[in-house]
Amino acid sequence: MTEEQKIFKGELFSPGAPELRAMKLVSHNLSQAYSQAREDETEKRAALAHDILAEFGEGSFMQGPIFFHYGKHTRIGRRVFINYNFTVQDDAPVTIGDDCNFGPNCTIVTPVHPMLPDERFLMYNENGEKKHMCYARPVVIGHDCWFGANVVVCPGVTIGDNCVIGAGSVVTRDIPSDSFAAGVPCRVIRPITEADSMANKPEILGANSVIRE
Repeated sequence: MTEEQKIFKGELFSPGAPELRAMKLVSHNLSQAYSQAREDETEKRAALAHDILAEFGEGSFMQGPIFFHYGKHTRIGRRVFINYNFTVQDDAPVTIGDDCNFGPNCTIVTPVHPMLPDERFLMYNENGEKKHMCYARPVVIGHDCWFGANVVVCPGVTIGDNCVIGAGSVVTRDIPSDSFAAGVPCRVIRPITEADSMANKPEILGANSVIRE
């Protein structure tokens, strides 16, 4: 079994294994190239995004700078907007649905390290070799979600459709669909309902109107 296969199986793996280091180096260099590209170099940026990621949906946009650890372990849906300083440590797979929006400085992490310091330093692998090892848990984000600035999504979390995650939140557990959630750790504050429509906020709506289809 390869180290990457161990990641996908949820087992301990060695992040320093040559095969993984080679994959990460490619992603790190491509992430740097994207971050250094000008915003109006749209064709260059589009090509780089497709080189970095397993999937980058039509109409999606990453402001940059960005950082993807593996890149090819991440899938981003259509019409996703990603603001400055987006970091994805995608040892395990990361899936982001359509029509999501991320504020500045959002981070998604998947790796988990042993709690005991001696185990965190070294463990024996299947060949009896001493290795630094960790494991990883996938992150899944549904469609039509909004993430405020400085949100951190932790390993193993699933966030349902139509959620709003408040700025500065640290999401450590699953969030059900149609929820407003915030805090450290993040918790569901209340459901999002039709009462939240801008149609009910005329002082903010002004002369504009809500589209009903």
